[in-house]
Amino acid sequence: MKELAGKHIVLGLSGGVACYKSAQLCRLLIKAGATVQVVMTEAAAQFITPVTMQALSNRPVYGSQWDAREANNMPHINLSREADAILIAPCSADFIARLVQGRADELLSLLCLARPQERVPLLLAPAMNREMWVHPATQRNLAQVAQDGALVLGVGHGDQACGETGDGRMLEPEELLEEVIAFFTPKCLAGQKVLITAGPTFEAIDPVRGITNHSSGKMGFAIARAAQEAGAQVTLVAGPVHLHTPRGVQRLNVQSAQEMLHAVTQQAPAASVFIATAAVADWRPAHSAQQKIKKDGSGEVPMLSFVENPDILATVAQSERAQASDLFCVGFAAESHDLLQHATAKRVRKGVPLLVGNIGPATFGRDDNALLLVDAAGHRELPHASKRELAQQLVVEIAQRLPLHSKRF
Repeated sequence: MKELAGKHIVLGLSGGVACYKSAQLCRLLIKAGATVQVVMTEAAAQFITPVTMQALSNRPVYGSQWDAREANNMPHINLSREADAILIAPCSADFIARLVQGRADELLSLLCLARPQERVPLLLAPAMNREMWVHPATQRNLAQVAQDGALVLGVGHGDQACGETGDGRMLEPEELLEEVIAFFTPKCLAGQKVLITAGPTFEAIDPVRGITNHSSGKMGFAIARAAQEAGAQVTLVAGPVHLHTPRGVQRLNVQSAQEMLHAVTQQAPAASVFIATAAVADWRPAHSAQQKIKKDGSGEVPMLSFVENPDILATVAQSERAQASDLFCVGFAAESHDLLQHATAKRVRKGVPLLVGNIGPATFGRDDNALLLVDAAGHRELPHASKRELAQQLVVEIAQRLPLHSKRF
């Protein structure tokens, strides 16, 4: 999936050891479909060579405002006019200060100053020592460049090249890619607060055994990322899965259906959209043993009794806010047969305006899927694609339905 297809990004490197991350960032941007034009300061070339960046970008690297390769000898004009965005990564403390001062005595700062501000956004990925990061001068400069229209992407926390630990690390290449993709994503859910459940639940039989299912959580996590990129404030209630939390998403980890219900009911009053993708266990053991149930050699099999788990989707859909159309609820259905029939019935039974069916065969753990959208008007398929693409399509579908949402469905 080429999420940055057609985008031309100027990747600027200022001086800092984090330049080594820029090589991987360049690769990721290109893999996402962007063309990348690298511009380096003289200091950046002390940390990584222009030859490396040229090989990765497959384009000539620029480093001087006097570069004669441009027919008019104006690379600061030509490069900035071609760009859809300028991303400075790493952006050193010195370079941030240069931007604040409007310096124009080397190509990269000159290019930033000369860019058409209403059309070419400036994104900054700071990288510096923790003391430099918290210094009042740096913080003043960051506030000023943000006021001047730049988007400061923030920093990471961890070990630094100097041997110290703290804030100031440049974000990882994968994180920066997410930020760039999110920047270009239309904000169809701007102002919305989206609550999502994802993954399986685990219902304990004893301290080491339990009842669960094969749900990977990938669909729910993909929806969380897509909703965040679309401008929503996202809270993700996740069952026991080992997946990367999308950048900018608040994650709450739970185990059982009862824990998931508690987390959801705590968060639902502030949400405007609830998307229940989690594969919640229908039943749980009536009693969970305090110690591991062991074989005693008699051949007898322990007898387990079960009780029904709470219906999280129905509970939220029947809440006062949902009934008043202040909370738009979306359910998911995974069926082994007769998907349309079961999904249609489930939508009415749960009382939700939109029910999404997973079109089989079983998609647990897979990276792709196809979806069936069922609402009061009928049904429609989202054809087979990656879960990432389906999540983006579903977010648009939900956004389009929000203004039309009413009590009657």
